[in-house]
Amino acid sequence: MAGLMSRASLVVKSKFSKLLDRAENPAETLDYSYEKQLELLQNVKRGIADVVTAKKRLELQETQLQESIVKLDTQARQALAANREDLARQALERKSGLQQQLQGLDQQAKQLADQQEKLVASEKALSAKVEAFRTQKETIKAQYSAAEAQVKIGEAATGIGEQMADTGLAIQRAKDKTAQMQARASAIDELTTSGALEDFTSDQTELDKELGAIASQSQVDQELAQMKSELGSGEPQKELKQ
Repeated sequence: MAGLMSRASLVVKSKFSKLLDRAENPAETLDYSYEKQLELLQNVKRGIADVVTAKKRLELQETQLQESIVKLDTQARQALAANREDLARQALERKSGLQQQLQGLDQQAKQLADQQEKLVASEKALSAKVEAFRTQKETIKAQYSAAEAQVKIGEAATGIGEQMADTGLAIQRAKDKTAQMQARASAIDELTTSGALEDFTSDQTELDKELGAIASQSQVDQELAQMKSELGSGEPQKELKQ
């Protein structure tokens, strides 16, 4: 039972594969693949844009932190000049915290820059591959169209195509029916001539035909006797001189 089910499954799969192969259009398949590659390339470009945007935001934050650091350094100097060491210390502590944040932003900016560089390189390589695929795709499509046209022309010329095969069968059936009708007409004509079939289009009966034939034969006999009599009563013909 398991072997039978396996064979049945194999038959179904093979039939389904043939149906898919017939339904598949290489041109449509190639165009679909090209569209998917374009979508992937577009996603890479969007990723690059997102990385650049994030890097720009970090640069803005770095600029703001640097401005704050300069401001705190100035405030610390002013407080120290005014004998307010406590305020100067607070300003310097805040300055130190901002400097640590700035270092963290610098590391993140470097990571984003490296990521951007890698994405740009990937985008260039992918763009080259997509362009090469596009060229190959159009070449294959042109070759397939030419081969398809050649097959159709060959099928039409040799009559092996489905439509031409139907046409050939129709012609053969017409020839067969014509030959059959000609044979029937010939048979009817032969039977009518031999008298086996009665001609219903004529108003003469079979008896009329037989009597007519006897009368015609009698007339021929009379004319033949008259000719013999005329030749017998006349002068002998002179022989022609040599």
